Amino acid sequence: MSINIRAVQQGFVGEVTAINLCAPITQAQADAIEKGMDDYAVLTFPGQPMTDEQQVAFTRNFGQLEITLAGQMAKPGERRFQQLELGDISNYANGDTSRHYAREDKKRLYALANRLWHSDASFRAVGAGYTLLHARVVPSKGADTQFADMRAAYDALSAADKAEVENLVCEHSIVFSRQAIGFDDYNPGFDEHLKPVPHKLVITHPKTGRKSLYLSSHIGGIVGWPVPEARAFIRDLTEHATQPQFVYSHKWQVGDLVMWDNRTVMHRATRFDDLKEVRDLRRTSLKGIGLEVKLPQAEAVAA
Repeated sequence: MSINIRAVQQGFVGEVTAINLCAPITQAQADAIEKGMDDYAVLTFPGQPMTDEQQVAFTRNFGQLEITLAGQMAKPGERRFQQLELGDISNYANGDTSRHYAREDKKRLYALANRLWHSDASFRAVGAGYTLLHARVVPSKGADTQFADMRAAYDALSAADKAEVENLVCEHSIVFSRQAIGFDDYNPGFDEHLKPVPHKLVITHPKTGRKSLYLSSHIGGIVGWPVPEARAFIRDLTEHATQPQFVYSHKWQVGDLVMWDNRTVMHRATRFDDLKEVRDLRRTSLKGIGLEVKLPQAEAVAA
């Protein structure tokens, strides 16, 4: 059975219907979804009451799952899910569904940086490919997820600006995004996960050939630039790339699955009353096979 994809916003977002993600999908359906991801940048799948196992199984149709950094850095007793490929995007306190995080809980404070524009796992040597987010509980208001089309943002740059950004290399680390909100309370023993990694600022999608900006709140510097100048420049680019004409805001309904390509979009969560209401979503991500933004080793060492 063929799937239907309806354009939601300017060739940037597609809504997928006529498919049941709670059951195994065919290769033809997986291929059609891949094609939809290339044509768009974000796909939404409304009305999919998936289990954790079904979400993981569906994600595996498109590549190798990534282990979450938060799961790696958490102590075993603090993890809600022992399956490290499954990300807990909720405000339940340490997986206890009877209580929320307290205002000062360090896990809550760490997660607040998800409200900054970012690309998933750009703090790794190879960033994430697709991310899939599924809604289980949504609050009465707020808590949208916004997406910004980095292809359109690149296309809208002037010729002079395109020439300036073409060969720039940025330094990404989870530390930089958390510093932006004043967080620095990490569990010991994970220094290797916190070191900056280099990525090109302009990347070319390996399948479509379209160029995109590779921006993220995880950027803390540009190789060869003074840090204040680099951060001011990245701030200007981010303001350009998140203008309303480039942004789609997804208002969650229970059962929604949203899938996006981190090579072509940034995203962020929007604020809600997380001390009183519950937001419970599950995230799976694919390792960024084909995400060729890592410098050759010689350049990385020289930088």
